[in-house]
Amino acid sequence: MKKVVRNLSLMVTASLSFLSLAGFSTQKPLGEAHPPIHIKNNGATPTYQNGYTPSQIKKAYGLDKVTSTGAGQTIAIVDAYGSPTIQSDLQAFDKQFGLKDTTVSIAYPNGKPGRTDGGWALETSLDVEWAHAIAPDAKILLVVAKSASISNLISAVDYATSHGAQVVSNSWGGSEFSSEASYDTHFQHSGTVYVASSGDNGSGVSWPASSPYVLSVGGTHLQLDSSGSYLGETGWSGSGGGMSTYESRPSYENLWQSVVGTHRGNPDVSWDADPNTGVAVYDSTLYNGQKGWYQVGGTSFGAPCWAALIALADQGRTSPLTSVNSITNLYSIAGSTNSTGYTTNYHDITGGNNGGYSSQAGYDLVTGIGSPKTDVLIPALIQSN
Repeated sequence: MKKVVRNLSLMVTASLSFLSLAGFSTQKPLGEAHPPIHIKNNGATPTYQNGYTPSQIKKAYGLDKVTSTGAGQTIAIVDAYGSPTIQSDLQAFDKQFGLKDTTVSIAYPNGKPGRTDGGWALETSLDVEWAHAIAPDAKILLVVAKSASISNLISAVDYATSHGAQVVSNSWGGSEFSSEASYDTHFQHSGTVYVASSGDNGSGVSWPASSPYVLSVGGTHLQLDSSGSYLGETGWSGSGGGMSTYESRPSYENLWQSVVGTHRGNPDVSWDADPNTGVAVYDSTLYNGQKGWYQVGGTSFGAPCWAALIALADQGRTSPLTSVNSITNLYSIAGSTNSTGYTTNYHDITGGNNGGYSSQAGYDLVTGIGSPKTDVLIPALIQSN
């Protein structure tokens, strides 16, 4: 019998809810929401069972050929509620896959949360474990918001910026709102790159991914052969994408105005996200009465991985990338559909759709520019302005 993928997205219960983890809500930027976690086969197992491993993901995207390790860099992970077991969970993850141990620095800029949230704890494990897997020598700074309110999450972003993070990963988002541009200043700081998930409910745009100062990461279905080599990708049906209602088209998207029109297009880039091709995550905080190894997907996987990719590039630069120039460089390195830079540095994803848009040659509103060929893209980022 064919296995069924169950989307364990939790419904937003508050009428004023705004933020959800790599998903969408429908209200003003107030209140709280629960995280939508995408898990294959409905739960956890005590021992490792399924999901792509760090070595498989590294081989697929060319990271096995990259010598940078993120040394000297700080990756900040912003999550609500955090996880009381994150350090031991990371150690279990590292042991399983033969990765070097590291100590997570944890900050609570709003004070410690008054409760544990199993869904956010699983998201925290995904973010920390995979940022570390991609950039094993980078410092991981976990900044825990006291709740999922916009004020607490933005306060956590500000803390990460002011405490030396070269890149800040945000695996959360909410529906756009008319005053969102007034919050964009939180993502405009020299020497810091901000990354956010594009959303997990198909076509549609989320904030802060819609900010022109944030690198928006969409999702794919990643196929590998038995040896772990890259076979191809298609746009994931859940990948958030579309044109912003409130943010104007930034200059780095001018080449693609025929696609995005006069407004900011989303996403910018992409990464594996389909839970059917999800990755292994270890979490010992109870989630729906379960704990252990999960196979997890969602665009929330791509945000910490792209953040780690930026850290790898920053290691080789004389000055770190910053919010706008990092995105501008990623687009300029790609160039047009027919340029050699496009096919050399990216996997141009031309199949699949997110319900409202289809993947196509060049930039599209499902997978953006595409997924990275990191062994050539990282050196290009190191040499970029």
